[in-house]
Formats: sequence, C-alpha cells, structure tokens
Amino acid sequence: MDEAPAEAGAGGEDETAQQIAELQDSWRRTAAELDNFRKRSVKDVIRAREQERASVASRWLPVVDNLERALEHASSDSDVIAEGVRAVHQQALAVLADLGFPRRDDETGKPFNPAHHDAVGTVADPDLVPGTVAHVVRPGYGADGEILRPASVIVATRSE
Repeated sequence: MDEAPAEAGAGGEDETAQQIAELQDSWRRTAAELDNFRKRSVKDVIRAREQERASVASRWLPVVDNLERALEHASSDSDVIAEGVRAVHQQALAVLADLGFPRRDDETGKPFNPAHHDAVGTVADPDLVPGTVAHVVRPGYGADGEILRPASVIVATRSE
C-alpha cells in the first residue's frame, strides 16, 4: 500500500515538469515574437523617415529648376541680381545634397542608363556614339543607390 501514494506523487512531478517546459517554450516564443516585432518597427520607422526625406527633397526640385531658368535669362547688366540668384541656387543644391540627394551632373557622351536617365527625345548626331547622352534637358538628383529624379536627356541615335 505504501507504493501507491509514491507512484501518484511521481506522476504529479512529471505533469508539473511538463507544464513548466510548456510555459518556458511559450515564453521563448513570445520573446522571439516581441524581438521580431521590435526589429520590424525599427525598419518601418527608418523607411518612413526615408520616404519623408524624399518627399521634402522633391518639393525643392521646382525651386531649383526655376532658379536655373532665371539664371539662363538674367541680363548681363544685372550682375548683382544674378550673383544673388546663383547664391540661392547653390544654397538650394546644398540643402538637397544634405538631404542625401546631390545633383547628378550627367555629361554629354556618357552611355544612357535607364536607372539614372529619362529619355525625352533622340537626335541623330554623327559625333556621338549611338545610345549615349547627347544633351541633358533637366539634371537628375540622388546618389547611385537612391535616385530622387532621373536626368531628362536626349539620346544620340545612328545617323541616317
């Protein structure tokens, strides 16, 4: 008779050990889910910041474009005005660069790259290799890994 209570006690210890193991497993899974949630949240915040930066920088592009147009049409007698506009233009370019979107100076003769260029036209030019940039209509902005706006270019084609 003494053996029966001892066996019942051993069965309860096994049950308790199993419950402890299940609770530890549940705790570990919850901790892992929380860690994954934290990592996803950090990535979401970084992505939101990058999108906001791009949004702010894209608002500056028309300002830079208008300043460039003003510089193209400034009279030679208005040296002081032109100098001021140039200074504002440089400041605007610096703001864009600080935001991570420097002006891309795509030069004539470089190969057309659809990741960096937006073809707005073609021209037959015997002096240029077909498929290269013949003229930059509007400059692009951004680093190689993150283009805010591709350069609008005219691409050289074969002479006919």
